[in-house]
Amino acid sequence: MQAQHLAMDTLWEAESAAIRWLQGAGDPLSYPLALITHLGSQGVIVVLMATVFWCVDARLGARLLVAVIASGAVNGLFKSVSYTPRPYWFDARITGYSHHGSFGMPSGHSQAAMVAWGYLGIRAGRRALMWAAAVIIPLVGFSRIYLGAHFFSDVVVGLSVGALILWLMLRYEDRVLLWWRSLDTTRWVSYLLLITLVPCVLGAIWQFGVRGDWVLPATEWIGATPADPPGRSLAGLYTACGGLLGGVLGLTLLHRWGRYSAEGTITARVSRFALGISVVVLIVVLDEILFGDPTGPSGALFSFVVYAALAFWATYGAPRMFVTSGLAAKAQEAERVDRE
Repeated sequence: MQAQHLAMDTLWEAESAAIRWLQGAGDPLSYPLALITHLGSQGVIVVLMATVFWCVDARLGARLLVAVIASGAVNGLFKSVSYTPRPYWFDARITGYSHHGSFGMPSGHSQAAMVAWGYLGIRAGRRALMWAAAVIIPLVGFSRIYLGAHFFSDVVVGLSVGALILWLMLRYEDRVLLWWRSLDTTRWVSYLLLITLVPCVLGAIWQFGVRGDWVLPATEWIGATPADPPGRSLAGLYTACGGLLGGVLGLTLLHRWGRYSAEGTITARVSRFALGISVVVLIVVLDEILFGDPTGPSGALFSFVVYAALAFWATYGAPRMFVTSGLAAKAQEAERVDRE
């Protein structure tokens, strides 16, 4: 364990020197990179998924949503067990242009960019989106390094994990979907609970059991380290797992109720997005006002519940509201109209 610890310190020292050299270009480059980095952020990707699912192609959007949230759960689990610093925590000479409270490895922005933009580019079948993905993914990775949010190794691991998840989705999603739809209610609910709760339990056992004696290595991490990296990392894991639970639950129930179509006039599509996202924003704002930034196990559990509700709204509540209000039609009805 000591040898591994020393090896990682040596690696981080070398990577820190490279990051300091990159940041020698000065603050001006940080401004466009700070914008680019958002293309891998949770907020931008949530808007991307909602736009595709509600307004462009419900089938593509549903699959994109599952891929991205599942990737987020994997990333959250890895962060919860990695206990690795961010560059500006490790080295006070590195400027942290982008601040985060969770552990560093793997890079969540890089992994999310690989899965979200890669999946959309490949499945949409449009060359422009493919080229956009090919540009966005490496730029997001580079931005994370330059902004001091991640080491090179964090980004490489994040891109690698994202590429693996993307490959698994593209290869096996149809087969898994057919199997999932063949399950009776008891089985798919049981499997869904296992898939989303087991990572949470593992993360908690690791934090409070295996690494329960962890303390901040103050003599080695000499930068601006936040107060509770383990707690923030666990909250990130619970957030993603809650989103996965609510999203898959909503999509499964939506399919059984009757798939909906994202086709329609421009006015209808814009109205769907405005109505749907307004509820998401309302829940997030109320959460911030009423509960602030909860920490510890109770905060992680609360994040699980809130994001499960948000994802369920996005995948089931909003589509049903769209159909009921006449802003969208069920897929079967839309297909019948097209044939006529």
